[in-house]
Amino acid sequence: MKDALIVSALSLLPRNTLAKGMGSMARASASRVLTRAFVRAYGVDLSEATGSIDDYPTLEALFTRELVPGARPVCGDPDALVSPVDGRVAAIGRTDGGGIEVAPGRTLDLAALLGREPSGEHDVAVLYLSPTDYHRVHVPREGTVVDWDYVPGTLWPVFPAAVRRVDGLFAKNERFRVGLATDLGTRLEVVLVGAFGVGRIEVCATDVLSNAGAGPAAGTPTPPLPVARGGWLGTFHLGSTVVLAGPPGSIDWEVGVGEHVRMGERIASVAPSP
Repeated sequence: MKDALIVSALSLLPRNTLAKGMGSMARASASRVLTRAFVRAYGVDLSEATGSIDDYPTLEALFTRELVPGARPVCGDPDALVSPVDGRVAAIGRTDGGGIEVAPGRTLDLAALLGREPSGEHDVAVLYLSPTDYHRVHVPREGTVVDWDYVPGTLWPVFPAAVRRVDGLFAKNERFRVGLATDLGTRLEVVLVGAFGVGRIEVCATDVLSNAGAGPAAGTPTPPLPVARGGWLGTFHLGSTVVLAGPPGSIDWEVGVGEHVRMGERIASVAPSP
């Protein structure tokens, strides 16, 4: 009920302006007084993070924390696709008619999310990052970044109650899409979806930041940008959602809805492109 009331209230308020304000607050030195309270309230585990709570000068620095080397072993299996984030599997499977159910009666329309009509059905995973989770996004499979785009939008929350209440939420929210050409010849789309309270999203292929006043943008790294499995792809400066999508038959998912995954963990096998 509390989450539903939050969503209802936000429908009447300027979400992007509020999110910018929250981001500015989180970057201000005064936000340091909130870090301990946040860690206690959400049970954030800092045992794997670099430094101690005293090493984070702002609330944003806490959210964008790095992990100590080796804290997230990256599966090296030749056929593995690894999780790009710490998070919970909110939806997973093959699209049907171009969409996948993300909540009862709510469908993620892949064409709307990507901004173009995909070729055929796709294998899709939706991974939700809660405030407790580590907020950096990593490369799920080695290859190259071949293109990216930034789509300004609104900023609905992405917790489950909001997804149930707002039709087409992910395609309405501000987001970055990063196109990867994997070493197996398979193309993967990694979409970092913004949410209310996310003051910034950054990705490795561009200096453009989300929710910072930029208009729609797109780019093609020349030459394509090499990326290693488990390497840094982007960062949420607060919490949000990542959507993975690959062409039909390219991905065989090995995790299910509701499971919590950790960055670097094997979540699927991938087949070479025909």
